[in-house]
Amino acid sequence: PGLEFDVLHLHDWQAALAAVYIRFLGGPKTILTIHNMAFQGNYDAVLFPSLGLPSAAFNIDALEYYGRVSYLKGGIASATAISTVSPTYAEEICKPEFGMGLQGIMNARRGVLHGIVNGIDVDVWNPATDKVLPGSFSGKDLKPRALAKRALEKRFDLDEDEGILHGLVSRLTTQKGIDLLVAELDTMVASGARLALIGAGDPMLETAVAEAAQRHPGRIGVLLGYNEEMAHLVQGGADTILVPSRFEPCGLTQLYGLRYGCIPIVSRTGGLADTVIDANDAALAAGVATGFHLSEISAAGLQAAMTRAAWHFARKPQWQAMQSYAMSQDVSWDRSAATYASLYQTVAA
Repeated sequence: PGLEFDVLHLHDWQAALAAVYIRFLGGPKTILTIHNMAFQGNYDAVLFPSLGLPSAAFNIDALEYYGRVSYLKGGIASATAISTVSPTYAEEICKPEFGMGLQGIMNARRGVLHGIVNGIDVDVWNPATDKVLPGSFSGKDLKPRALAKRALEKRFDLDEDEGILHGLVSRLTTQKGIDLLVAELDTMVASGARLALIGAGDPMLETAVAEAAQRHPGRIGVLLGYNEEMAHLVQGGADTILVPSRFEPCGLTQLYGLRYGCIPIVSRTGGLADTVIDANDAALAAGVATGFHLSEISAAGLQAAMTRAAWHFARKPQWQAMQSYAMSQDVSWDRSAATYASLYQTVAA
């Protein structure tokens, strides 16, 4: 009471219902940001009377979704504007493959849909000041990065050698493509590569990566769970960071990788496609490559991308040039915050 707002910015299904209340009961303009279309807040219709909304709110153009109540659908239908966390994901969620059943309402509201990529906290994630690392480094001086690689090998009980060392920090789920990696771990080790993995999630995938580490001591190191300090060490010491997601609205892991010269190997989807420039011939010739895209989202596609990365890794001057350019990318919130500020002004007007 007593407070007035020009714009209410809502995030995901947990807050989406506010846009429905405002649509039917009055209030300020609203922006709904969708971070992941897979999570929708769907409930039985018996919930509706307790929401205190007029009966008109339970229809196909608002909360009703196949006879149930959908908070996210109601928010999409009711918000003044909608944003999501990357331009490519904004396009993807209008298609059946990524719309999770809501592609119809997304297409109906496409005129007010905006894709704005996420940023990261560049003070917390800064290799020049990161106290977790044994030595600070930058895109202009990568030599101290070798100390972080030695430290990473030691913490994960990995053999010390000069070959390529992949990193992975992720939820262990099929959405994140971890099953694709599991299928290729033996082949990866046979190629001479190593892996430092941090993650938790699906018990079957946890078991699979733990068993792979037991099969390949010194070549695969696994930490089940999440440890912020170790995540910094992986980004600072691994040569690549693997993000083979089946879909990825934005992703932050690859942004941390760019910041730390840990070259991302990513699926060509969502924010991964928007933030990582594939090391194809044209990009390499122009000096603008920052990572590697999977040619297809499959186990074979992931293995091919890792093989391609290993080939380039063996050519040190070229690899270091890619690291330096990756580290020069603006992964902060500056540009995205300015875009949101502009969107607020437009919606408020």
